[in-house]
Amino acid sequence: MRAVVQNDKSRAFGGVRIGLAVLALAAIASGCAQGGDGTGVAPAGGQQPLEAPPARALDSYAAKLRTAHTARVAAARRWGLRAVPLSAPPAPERKPSIKTRKGFEVDGHRELDLPPVFTRVPTRDKVVFLTIDDGAEKDPSFLRMTRELGVPYTAFLSGYLVEDDPRYFRRMQAEGVVLNNHTLHHPNLRGMSYRAQKREICGMQRYIEQRFGKRPTLFRPPYGSYDRATLRAAKDCGITSVPLWNEEVFADHWEYREADRDLRPGDIVLTHFRGRDEWKGTMPDMIRRFLNKVTAEGYAVGRLEDYL
Repeated sequence: MRAVVQNDKSRAFGGVRIGLAVLALAAIASGCAQGGDGTGVAPAGGQQPLEAPPARALDSYAAKLRTAHTARVAAARRWGLRAVPLSAPPAPERKPSIKTRKGFEVDGHRELDLPPVFTRVPTRDKVVFLTIDDGAEKDPSFLRMTRELGVPYTAFLSGYLVEDDPRYFRRMQAEGVVLNNHTLHHPNLRGMSYRAQKREICGMQRYIEQRFGKRPTLFRPPYGSYDRATLRAAKDCGITSVPLWNEEVFADHWEYREADRDLRPGDIVLTHFRGRDEWKGTMPDMIRRFLNKVTAEGYAVGRLEDYL
């Protein structure tokens, strides 16, 4: 397994982050212990004077940060990454306004208030979003790798592929992964009747709610193929957004929607639950390729639901 390249910049970043956290706590403690003019706060009758927390509390917090960073470094080394993945910024307090990408509209899209179809999230945060489709491969090492590295992703599941091992996806859900709709049987929906499409989409809504306890709000049509009836059915089934993708990552290569082959802030990246039967590698190989590229280009992996 390859050793992780720990350059000076990575060390400095971790050290600065820990240092800033400690200084922030110290400032809060100081503010609690003093009045606006720098004098001690006079306690009300019967109260004890406010005091800053002992230094050992700050030391303990700093130690926890160092321990977490050390664990992340160790996980990156264990899984053969070239560098430690960057930490995503906090979720935005104000969610971006999501609109349908130009050229991806259907007739009456705005008039019918159909769900937006998009391939990236408008954000200045240097983040990309990993999304994984269908549910065919159920590799336990993939769950272990993403958990140890703290990699967020969004799953779009097809019922007929989930049925043989729903416990695998419950484990995924327990790690904070949101399970979304990719139809019951993975047909090419374009051209199918509204009723047939609604059976596929609403049927998967019920399937996920019954087995995993929560009805999805995100839907991805199989093959990225849809028409007006698809979006009408999706809306009527409770879907609010239809995220597609700008890039796709495999175990051994990347593919791009845009001709310049560049990552952009807010890009949605597609991959699949696949293994050696269909890929030249495993799901951990895919995650390794994904993280090596996005980290090298200065991107963190965000959680898609935090931005929608």
